Amino acid sequence: MSKNNKFSETSASRYSLALYELAEESKIITDVEKQVFLLNEIISSSLEFKSFLKNPTSSQQDQINVLSKISDHYGFNILLKNFLCFLVEKKRLFFLTNILKNFVDICSKKRGEIKAKLIAAKQLDKNQVDKIKEELSKDFSNKIKLDYEYDPTLIGGLIIQVGSVMIDTSIKGKLKDLEIKMIGA
Repeated sequence: MSKNNKFSETSASRYSLALYELAEESKIITDVEKQVFLLNEIISSSLEFKSFLKNPTSSQQDQINVLSKISDHYGFNILLKNFLCFLVEKKRLFFLTNILKNFVDICSKKRGEIKAKLIAAKQLDKNQVDKIKEELSKDFSNKIKLDYEYDPTLIGGLIIQVGSVMIDTSIKGKLKDLEIKMIGA
């Protein structure tokens, strides 16, 4: 990992923790977390907005104006709005996606949730994902925060990772195992 990358991870973690502590102190963590989810959706759905956030040539005033308009339009809490403007003033807006992701992770950890990832070869509906999440919660005796991803390159099956435990029932994984056995034989 490069020094700059490590620096950005550390900085993002600190800003995320600061946002969490401010929200906790104001007893508005749930509201801020919902708004952070919404802001993440806005960023991921707009390539133009994403590049605007990372563009070093954008003026601070332009960035503050855009973030204020978005905050007002979506009814963001004043704490989150001020936090976003603070990031602009400190020239840390390019960390925003990392900060928001880390904030959500902190909220999840504080609730005692375990992070898990589900990658499926076919598109799953919300009920199917919820059922898998429920089963994992029973198996691991903890509440699970499940990230779901659709990957047709798996051919069939799925991959589940909970912490360091990984279950790979994908056809792609089985073909890889078979290839390794054949080469090693």
